[in-house]
Amino acid sequence: MQGSRCYQINPFICREYKETSIILSVMQKPSFLCIASYFKGNDFLRGMKSAGATVYLLTSKRHEDKAWATDAIDEIFYIQENEENEWNMDDVIAGMAWMMRSKRVDRIVALDDFDVEKAAQLREYFRIPGMGQTTAYHFRDKLAMRIEARDAGIPVPGFTALFNDEQIGEFTRNFPGPWIVKPRGQASATGMKKVHSESELWEHLNSLGDKRHQYLVEQFKPGDVYHVDALTLGGKVIFARASRYLSTPFEVAHGGGIFRSATVPFGSDDDKKLLKINADVMHAFGMMYSASHTEFIKVHETGEIVFLETSSRVGGAHLAEMVEASSGINLWKEWAILEVAVATGTEYKLPAVRNDHAGIIVSLTRQEWPDTGNFNDPEIAWRMQSMSYHIGLIVQSDSEARILSLLDDYAQRVQSDYHASAPAPDKPNL
Repeated sequence: MQGSRCYQINPFICREYKETSIILSVMQKPSFLCIASYFKGNDFLRGMKSAGATVYLLTSKRHEDKAWATDAIDEIFYIQENEENEWNMDDVIAGMAWMMRSKRVDRIVALDDFDVEKAAQLREYFRIPGMGQTTAYHFRDKLAMRIEARDAGIPVPGFTALFNDEQIGEFTRNFPGPWIVKPRGQASATGMKKVHSESELWEHLNSLGDKRHQYLVEQFKPGDVYHVDALTLGGKVIFARASRYLSTPFEVAHGGGIFRSATVPFGSDDDKKLLKINADVMHAFGMMYSASHTEFIKVHETGEIVFLETSSRVGGAHLAEMVEASSGINLWKEWAILEVAVATGTEYKLPAVRNDHAGIIVSLTRQEWPDTGNFNDPEIAWRMQSMSYHIGLIVQSDSEARILSLLDDYAQRVQSDYHASAPAPDKPNL
């Protein structure tokens, strides 16, 4: 049978079948259900298919028209979201049970932060190997992250849950403001609120109403924010690249700024400390195999590197493309190949790693499809072409100074000729 077909299946709305010419034995060809409530991960899907897996994709019905890598997907399933863009997991479980009457699922992979808990719940319910719900909380719930890191002796900012009024008062006395109130389950800087006094803190907490328990509060520590993008196998970090945000995600989300990041000088003191603390976090949190994106802050006052948050996924905002420009490692693809190797019990070999400096700049724009032709430096390794009202460039060089100079120059030009802003809301959709 050639081509594709689409038909009704309840409660999965539609199933699309594409036959491949790859013929492998059952043991050679594991079946993966990849969960993506956002449109992302095509390189992962292609990497998984190239490694010989059967690839199923479960995504939201509203992403049906997206440019998924259908050449790498054996079947696509769609789930209808509710009015708050959430999935009814009872429907997902029922749909998967129906599907598994005729299809085998050996592994489940979450491609986005918001899918980590979904994947863990499905693994637990269908007894499929992989990260369960307890460990998944370490990579999704910011409160769980801080408690786990603190208990492992990893430095974290002063923080408290928002369950008990007396505890909150004790926290404000022990950790002087300003403070940041953060949703426990949102990604990036969504829903964060910086407050400067105890009265402002309580005013904000009261505004959260019966959703207060879904947040935490922590002491705001001025400093430089770093991220480490990594691959872990067998409980050990086998690849990691440290970078520094030149504009922090919080500043971009709440100040309407321009997003920039650049790799940390290789072998520098910061690089060594970041790679070490990242390995400590992965070990403490029980990471066995996956991609990860972890953020830290180097406190201006003390120089201490402090853990902020982590996730069991590839970093967003096209940081994967920046890492690839620097190292030659496509995190999406290698993560997929790694997952197949674990599922089949075969050896995984990391490709050769380069050590080039790289940097990225991304901004909202006033133009629907901005023309980047006037950016013509030979160091440009990537241009954003797939997102309307966005401009994005990645530069690559053997000189850190050249990377930082280009990013400074581009920031001024983008600010003048392209930039638009849309600050994030204070209250996320929880």
